[in-house]
Amino acid sequence: MADSLLHSPFLLNHRRSSSQVLPLELNSLLFHGLEAANKSWGLPRRVRRSLSVKNAASTSNESWNLNLSGTRPCLSDIVWPSAGAFAAMAIMGRVDQMIAVKGLALTTPPFGAVCMVLLATPTAPAAKKYNMFVSQICCAAIGVLAFVIFGAGWVARSTALAASIAFMIYTGYTHPPAASLPLMFIDGAKYHNLQLWYALFPGATGCILLCLIQEIVCYLKENYKF
Repeated sequence: MADSLLHSPFLLNHRRSSSQVLPLELNSLLFHGLEAANKSWGLPRRVRRSLSVKNAASTSNESWNLNLSGTRPCLSDIVWPSAGAFAAMAIMGRVDQMIAVKGLALTTPPFGAVCMVLLATPTAPAAKKYNMFVSQICCAAIGVLAFVIFGAGWVARSTALAASIAFMIYTGYTHPPAASLPLMFIDGAKYHNLQLWYALFPGATGCILLCLIQEIVCYLKENYKF
């Protein structure tokens, strides 16, 4: 019965023209159905493996599709986060001028990604404040330890990045921008004198400012729509 199903005219025609006739979602449903049938009918392992590969390819293709189902945001949902990002960078730039005599800077590239996460996707797991501060502090400390142990170079960078990703995955405190802090310390000579204080500056310190701006942006988005 299973062989007759797999070699039926419908499935043969589907295999030849699925990319032209049937949408990708229907392909995925079909392969899921065949996979369930395999378990109940006991098809050969070779056939099950072939169907699994096709299903994986279908899922991979879905990840590249454009998401056209969502509605466009209103103008205020674009203006307020953008204005918040502008204000954040302006304030940090002013702080940079004040601490330049010490050879330090608060404005760092990771804060661009942090602004995007906090202001554009405030409900995302990466935007949770606990996740953000724990990841920023611990990943920065990992970078300092890697530099102390291995010195500057690719070994320290590779080890620090791998350890930071492992830490965030294991603990569940995922905040992607924090993964760049170890690399920034290892390659940034101006931060070496901070040693373990780097765990608090500039990462965690800058995030305090960004959290305050996020609260203002969220308030404006909810109460002043246009």
